[in-house]
Amino acid sequence: MIGAVSAFPLVLGSASPRRRELLAQLGVKFEVVAGDADESIRLGEPVGSYLERVVEAKLANVRDRVATRWPRALVLVADTCVVCGPNVEDLLAKPTDRLDACRMLELLAGRTHEVWTRFTLGAADGRIWATELVASAVTFRALSAEEIDAYVATDEGSDKAGAYAIQGRAGAFVSRIEGSYSGIVGLPLCEVSVALALAGLSTQTPGVDAV
Repeated sequence: MIGAVSAFPLVLGSASPRRRELLAQLGVKFEVVAGDADESIRLGEPVGSYLERVVEAKLANVRDRVATRWPRALVLVADTCVVCGPNVEDLLAKPTDRLDACRMLELLAGRTHEVWTRFTLGAADGRIWATELVASAVTFRALSAEEIDAYVATDEGSDKAGAYAIQGRAGAFVSRIEGSYSGIVGLPLCEVSVALALAGLSTQTPGVDAV
């Protein structure tokens, strides 16, 4: 079993405030050490392979940074993509500017796309406890140009893949989802909870707060 978190901490390898908020919902203590990775697109690379590469790189980066201080730490890393086709050319990353954000929302309007989140829970000593790809389908209703312009002007989606935040104002655009809502936001809590339990860290222990 994992002992006191101060001795065997759970480390979230992400700077995302959304992932931090989601993980805190599980009632576990954790430290945040943002993971770094080369997220550049390689033409012809399948989306699944892209996510696997990025998540593995994040895990390796965080492991290197925490291994000396916490040699028995658990490290949780994840990456999320908005997917409109089988290859990385079909990914919608963070928009480069407002014009790019409008282009993305015009593409998503009135159709169904997928949001893929891959996560890995590993140990600082090299073990992998769990790794999983969670795909969810999101259907947007039709959007007018005025609605798109007004949303982009809020800048809510300026740092989000696909140029929207389902947990924010863009929730009004979503007519249907199939799959994991928290996975769409950035961390599939059901699957992560199972992975943490497998590693011996219960998410059902009362009175535990995130740090």
